[in-house]
Amino acid sequence: MRRRDGSHRPRAPEGALEGANTSIHLPFDVKFAIMNTARDTRSISWIRGAQRDFADFPEDARLKFARALTVVAEGRMPDIAKPLTGLGSGVMELALKHRGDAFRVVYALQIGEAIWVVHAFQKKSTSGIATPKHEIDLVRERLKRLKEALK
Repeated sequence: MRRRDGSHRPRAPEGALEGANTSIHLPFDVKFAIMNTARDTRSISWIRGAQRDFADFPEDARLKFARALTVVAEGRMPDIAKPLTGLGSGVMELALKHRGDAFRVVYALQIGEAIWVVHAFQKKSTSGIATPKHEIDLVRERLKRLKEALK
């Protein structure tokens, strides 16, 4: 079947992708998830390593982070979000205390059209509220590689 744009790719039936997640494989361990919803929201995309780490979080924590990321996708700022300093504008951290543990999700707002989740980790720092240096270094490296991959 020929599309209006002249391509020959088959079309998905109307409504077939609503609420579905579709994956596209990009270089270096990136997973891009397209989340189609009826609302006017941005898509949320994940670096694969961040998604794997996120999957290890307790279910209650994952649900709270998912709600917060939905708020971000809708263009608002959740209560648990704060800028992650030293990594440029648009890099944010969701911070959650859950049953005595501290969990973090780092996302970037200014890389393409999507919101990119670049890191998820359980904070085990003895340095107070500061994010550990090795976690910041990992975020910096993933952001660099992501920007290069999306050029």
